[in-house]
Amino acid sequence: LFEGISRGLAMATVEVTPDYVNSLTRPSEVFLCPFSHNVYKIDFIGFKIRAVHDGYEELLFEIRKDPEDDVDELPLDDSTDDSVREIRYHFGPGLLDYPTIGTSLEFSIGEHPVHNFRMVERHYFRDILIKSFDFTLPFVIPNTTNTWEVIYTMPELDPMLKQAIIDNPWETKSDSFYFVNDQLVMHNKADYNYSEDQP
Repeated sequence: LFEGISRGLAMATVEVTPDYVNSLTRPSEVFLCPFSHNVYKIDFIGFKIRAVHDGYEELLFEIRKDPEDDVDELPLDDSTDDSVREIRYHFGPGLLDYPTIGTSLEFSIGEHPVHNFRMVERHYFRDILIKSFDFTLPFVIPNTTNTWEVIYTMPELDPMLKQAIIDNPWETKSDSFYFVNDQLVMHNKADYNYSEDQP
């Protein structure tokens, strides 16, 4: 059970399970777990997005953590500012046209083995759920750096909804929930800009 408190907002105590987050119909207003839940010391190092075509792939986006920003002590203290688990992406409208997207998430873990490492990712435009993904890694070896490769079949968007997403930058949002044995250990948020204009 966790009572979410963030940015001066509070929510009722709920049991945050995979079924619960898969039932959400809008972005969460608060983070649903504290930093201290990351007892496995999961640290995200790099992230790539690529378009998957017949016979070849096209790199669309890549970001890596600056080694100088490495955190010596994980999990982070619960007094850490929530901004460290929020990110903004400017992709442009072209990303909405690809039917299949591949992602590579590079991460490290600490001294404890991780069983049933599950990612639930929910994407919304305003209060409309536009896509949801649910993936599981059965086991991650302690003290290792790993790459989680995922292929997404993108939903076909209604043309009017697609244009609204392009015309309204930063109103597309996602919640990414990470579970170990169905216990929530991390929750990250992202905002997206699919317009031509640079932010």
